[in-house]
Amino acid sequence: QVQLVESGGGLVQPGESLRLSCAVSGITFPLYTMAWYRQAPDKQREWVADITGGGKTNYTDSMEGRFTISRDNAKNMVYLQMNTLKPDDTGVYSCNAHRIFALGSRWDYWGQGTQVTVSS
Repeated sequence: QVQLVESGGGLVQPGESLRLSCAVSGITFPLYTMAWYRQAPDKQREWVADITGGGKTNYTDSMEGRFTISRDNAKNMVYLQMNTLKPDDTGVYSCNAHRIFALGSRWDYWGQGTQVTVSS
């Protein structure tokens, strides 16, 4: 059974930081690219960042420089360090594991999400 369990969300003031964690089980973790998505109130879910099993990272332009994604393949964990948070960063942050195969098929697994609220 595949499980992705996020933690670390909460209520913070603008300018503060949070570190989200995602604990993964049930997959061969290093074979999966891990990603963070977020969904703001009344908006579609958007991709935030991802990291390959080998550690290559990609970010949404608006978040690069403030957010850092990392992973620990020994612990089956992925993290999202979020600095200088803004009210627009408010939303539910979800962890995603995906693997793309040679013929184009893709396996995706999702966590339940963790709420991040940035407000003064």
